[in-house]
Amino acid sequence: MTPEILYIVILTIVIIGFFFDQILGYLNASWFNKPVPEILSDVYDAKKYRRQQEYKLENYRFGIISGTFSFILITGMLFLGGFAFADNLAGQISGHYILKPLIFFAMIILASDILSTPFAIYDTFVIENKYGFNKTTPKLFILDKIKGWLLGAIVGGGILTLILWIYKLNPEYFWLFAWLVVVAFSLFMNMFYSVLIVPLFNKQTPLEDGELKTAIMQFGEKAGFNIAKIFVIDGSKRSTKANAYFSGMGPKKRIVLYDTLISKMTTDEILAVLAHEIGHYKHKHIYKSMFASIIETGVTLFIFGLFAGSNILSQALGVDEASFHIALIAFGIIYSPLTSVLGIVSSVFSRKAEFQADNFAAEYGLAESLISALKKLSSHNMGNLTPHPLVVFLSYSHPPVLDRVLNLGKQKP
Repeated sequence: MTPEILYIVILTIVIIGFFFDQILGYLNASWFNKPVPEILSDVYDAKKYRRQQEYKLENYRFGIISGTFSFILITGMLFLGGFAFADNLAGQISGHYILKPLIFFAMIILASDILSTPFAIYDTFVIENKYGFNKTTPKLFILDKIKGWLLGAIVGGGILTLILWIYKLNPEYFWLFAWLVVVAFSLFMNMFYSVLIVPLFNKQTPLEDGELKTAIMQFGEKAGFNIAKIFVIDGSKRSTKANAYFSGMGPKKRIVLYDTLISKMTTDEILAVLAHEIGHYKHKHIYKSMFASIIETGVTLFIFGLFAGSNILSQALGVDEASFHIALIAFGIIYSPLTSVLGIVSSVFSRKAEFQADNFAAEYGLAESLISALKKLSSHNMGNLTPHPLVVFLSYSHPPVLDRVLNLGKQKP
């Protein structure tokens, strides 16, 4: 295969990917006006349902605009030799085998982020604000941006530096050592994300003694789940949307509850949500997902390692000599269809896991509480109650609320 043909392949993948996403978006939008299923009729009253439909439609139209802008950017880079230009510019600053790729990616990522910032601002301060979700101030938005850039430079730059150094030392087996680095980093983040990263953006405070804490600790003991600490995170400073999650590995786990979740749900509903999350641990979904991700990463790095040093990937993007960072860009685009297929498979197993976690909560007599919690979350977050089945199959990591409620209605404690 010649670089010219590979260039056409890359361009074709980008174009097909864009239009495929637009078709899926259109299909989903075509179901926005479907009547709410009878079993979910208590989620929205008529006024709020109209409001929710307006929210979905506005997000859909905004998604078309922002997605088209991103498509124009990437195709413009491909048509006009943008990647070769950035590579040349980085080379004028430094020709070092580590510094040059770092400068290249810094320019690409920073430029992309700056260009997409107006869309993020509109989404946050216009759409989310209009529908009562946004609590982010302009100052907080700017601080988050700066922190994100610094964190990306330190963490992302550090990992990339290590991978480039490994590639220089041993190109043949670089994929194996790079794989070990990525796996080690992923495990580290799983264990310490809530301790090291979250505090940079949010404040976490221990849950005060009281009915909720006692109920959570008692349920943990009943379910055979060791809880090290329970924290409340100030999610309300950015959004009114509610959430909860677990962090940590091994015998002790940390529970993090959004203050918005606590303010909107009863103790039994919060217990049901937590029981669902505990179900994931009991069924070892976290470890299975992590194992699958590790294998996928290893296979991806192995395949990339076969072509990283060849000229054809770099030449397809207009760079004459083999370049690790240019090859990585080209490979990422070429590999994206396979990534999408693997994503579909992952989503199928993820939806199955969600049902299993729901059933775990039902085993402890929390089916009705979980149904109530799901309905509250859908109502408050203006969730889509009628997604298109094809969109669900291809991209939903969680089953639609209707499917989960119907499933829970069949479960017995």
